[in-house]
Amino acid sequence: MLNLMKLELRKFKIMGYIRSAAIATLIIFGFMMLISYSPKMYGINVFENYSRVFSMIDVFARGTFIIFAAVLLGRFVIDEFNHKTITVLFMYPIKRHKIIAAKLMVVIAFAFLCTVTSMIILSTLYFVINSFAHFVSGELTLTLLLQHAAKLGFHALAASFMALIPLYFGMRKYSVPTTIVSSVIIVLLTCSDSGGFNLNDIIIVPILLAAIGLAVGYMAIRKIDQIDIR
Repeated sequence: MLNLMKLELRKFKIMGYIRSAAIATLIIFGFMMLISYSPKMYGINVFENYSRVFSMIDVFARGTFIIFAAVLLGRFVIDEFNHKTITVLFMYPIKRHKIIAAKLMVVIAFAFLCTVTSMIILSTLYFVINSFAHFVSGELTLTLLLQHAAKLGFHALAASFMALIPLYFGMRKYSVPTTIVSSVIIVLLTCSDSGGFNLNDIIIVPILLAAIGLAVGYMAIRKIDQIDIR
């Protein structure tokens, strides 16, 4: 399975997506700086404490990489069927479900690692800048850091499986745009922040959506042998 995953990474030149993920992280950081600095000019603190900062980082990182994962699903899976290149893969002496499973595992791993890495980078950069700019007046304690690290890690893991849900809609007509649009809808539903609260804060929501994502991936793997690719 690991060899299949490595082949997928080489085939689709994953480094290009990693560079895009790095750029997206920097853009998120730039936006956070903008919404921190601009209101402060008028004596307003958008981030009244570090809990609010971590909540915003969580929302931005999850939303960004759920959509990134949908792009990967479109490229790794949907496009293969659209362009009939999947027929070549299915000629290999490897079971179909293993090929599809390898593709989905790459997407899950990419979404999880990029989300976690982005969260770490954003948190570190914001802490360093805040030590000079003093956007947030509250103190960052070890207890608070560990609490939010566990929470953000859980959200990142749930989001990586949740990112498979758009595959259900995309595979119906082998449509990449449908896959991406459905991921945007999921992001709007789960990452819309209202006063520091979003649906993802209700613990059953990310668990349920992650389970649905797993079910979608499992059904795609199980039913792949029934698909007529001619």
